[in-house]
Amino acid sequence: MADSTTSYTYPDLPPLPEYQVHLLPPLIAPIPDKLLTLLLPIAAYWALSMFFHWIDVNDYFPQYRLHTPAEVASRNKVSRWEVIRDVVIQQVVQTVVGTLLGMTEPDDVYGKEEYDVAVWARRIRCAQRAMPGLLGLVGINAQGLAKNLNPAHPMIAGAIMGGHYPLFTTFEDEDYKSLTTGFVAWERFLANAIYWFAIPLLQFAIGIIVVDTWQYFLHRAMHMNKWLYTTFHSRHHRLYVPYAYGALYNHPFEGFLLDTLGASVAYKIAGMNTRQGMLFFTGSTFKTVDDHCGYSLPWDPLQRLTSNNAGYHDVHHQSWGIKTNFSQPFFTFWDRLLGTVWTGGDVSARYEKARLAAARKDNLKNTTPTVTGSDIAQSTIQSLHPYEFERSNAKDLASIPSEYQDPKPPLGGKAELQAVGSRQQILDDTAYGGPSVLAQEAAEEKEARSVLRTTAKSRRRTANSLSQKDGLKGLKDRVAVAGSIHGRAGGIIGVDSSR
Repeated sequence: MADSTTSYTYPDLPPLPEYQVHLLPPLIAPIPDKLLTLLLPIAAYWALSMFFHWIDVNDYFPQYRLHTPAEVASRNKVSRWEVIRDVVIQQVVQTVVGTLLGMTEPDDVYGKEEYDVAVWARRIRCAQRAMPGLLGLVGINAQGLAKNLNPAHPMIAGAIMGGHYPLFTTFEDEDYKSLTTGFVAWERFLANAIYWFAIPLLQFAIGIIVVDTWQYFLHRAMHMNKWLYTTFHSRHHRLYVPYAYGALYNHPFEGFLLDTLGASVAYKIAGMNTRQGMLFFTGSTFKTVDDHCGYSLPWDPLQRLTSNNAGYHDVHHQSWGIKTNFSQPFFTFWDRLLGTVWTGGDVSARYEKARLAAARKDNLKNTTPTVTGSDIAQSTIQSLHPYEFERSNAKDLASIPSEYQDPKPPLGGKAELQAVGSRQQILDDTAYGGPSVLAQEAAEEKEARSVLRTTAKSRRRTANSLSQKDGLKGLKDRVAVAGSIHGRAGGIIGVDSSR
């Protein structure tokens, strides 16, 4: 089989190979790939969730917790069994939609790969046809340059001449018509790199951009529209302290619209095959669970690869940041482009312990990384949009005592308006929000600051004690090395006692 259009335009192109396709055997026999695509994201969700739950129950990394176990128990407005129930409902819907999506997809085949690589090699050869003309535009004689380069660099000379490689061409005796016998090595290498690496990476990049875009704008709408929030999205925010297996705790309609449909649209637009979809859906699931895990882990690759991580998303679940940080699940570019990223820094004392632990882990002495990825300087630099009317719209917040509005963001900037709009949204949710949520979070914040001060004092006392002990021990060691205070050993005056 050949590309007739391309061959007609350039009759001296190498021929395309014949091929025969066969059905691709399943990755894990006897499970069909389409069924495995439905099962893997569910398995990934519960496997990673149970890993974090195991860490949680056994209290293995308390220094990296964003919230205490007491907060999880007291601040959340939904039981764990209700969370599990709703997550299972969403995964049933996800499976049904995935089954219907699979019915629209052809079965995957193999056997055409060599042909497809050759098509790309042809495109590379056709692109070379433009080289003489392009060089001529800048005053370079392509034929003369190729003649000079040909003895030492025949491949470069052939490319400059528009993809003509005499060493790889034979001639018919009757009419001297040229027939190219095949593609040169660099064309085959580049064609393979495009087919096996560049195109799949581009497809995954398109899928990520589409799902991030889909979820950002729908998620933002769910918060900016009072009816959408109170009717649908407030259900997810009954988890004021998120944990791993609560990542897909949503209203069923919202779960279908944001997560299931968004991922399906991204898969279709990117033109992925079944196995690519398997990886894409499973990877998205891992990322979503990790974003809700409740730990700022310095060694977690998913939290290192992008700034959209557990600390960043945790802000979105707090009463003062619920109308910020809408981006999910992969990157934060829409938040940053459209000014909806939280600008108040690590305003909560809850983040301080995790931040200090991460700094000690990385041995960071001159930098203070933030858990939330927020730059407090941006609060006074950025435009107030889209929060400029939050204060005038926060009619219920005016009646809430100031002590219930803690932690307090930087005053006089964008972060203050973000916090005002967020707390008003908590008050809008009369069923599971209201003043009690603000009061409870303020009390937890006060306790967290108290613990932080106590810990800091204890650390200073310990450091002073160790410093004194080290000083005495150091003197003792020096005297022992010296042999006497008169310095007859090398430890004091540099004399080698062995001499």
